[in-house]
Amino acid sequence: MEEVVRKDIISVLNDAETFVKQEDGFKLRELSNHTIHNASIFQDEESVVIAVLIYSLSKIIERHHDGVLAEKISVKIAAAKNNLILNRLQEYKDIVKELLNFISETDSKIKLYIEEVISQARIKKGSKIYEHGISSARAAEILGISQWQLMNYIGNTAATDVYTAGRVKQRLSFARELFK
Repeated sequence: MEEVVRKDIISVLNDAETFVKQEDGFKLRELSNHTIHNASIFQDEESVVIAVLIYSLSKIIERHHDGVLAEKISVKIAAAKNNLILNRLQEYKDIVKELLNFISETDSKIKLYIEEVISQARIKKGSKIYEHGISSARAAEILGISQWQLMNYIGNTAATDVYTAGRVKQRLSFARELFK
């Protein structure tokens, strides 16, 4: 794991622990978006997994205000963070996997919900990676989703159209200047 990515994930986990304790789903979602920057630059799996995990937690926290659940989740996040600080990557990955499993096993309804949220989160995060200039094929590969799922989502959102359309004149002007 790249050192820059490791330090960033430690910071993200630190903030996530706080936001879970506060049961602040909105800040968790914003935090999830932060990790997409590293995923688009380094195209690393760890940032993507954390982005998906944090996004999933944001949705659960928004819909299920349960202090006991939040406390258990924050303890797992702290353990993952501590292992990453100590550079114990396998233990860190095991705890992240445990955390996903723990959330799924907490409630049978949550388990079904989590699977859907994780699937949707991967697709949404794929669109964010795509917006950063990574090809749809590569974004889909990084997230373990089909390119069809990703392109279907991208095609149904206006965000990428606005992002691209807003820069067409600027990009065309730059290209003309470049090739004079």
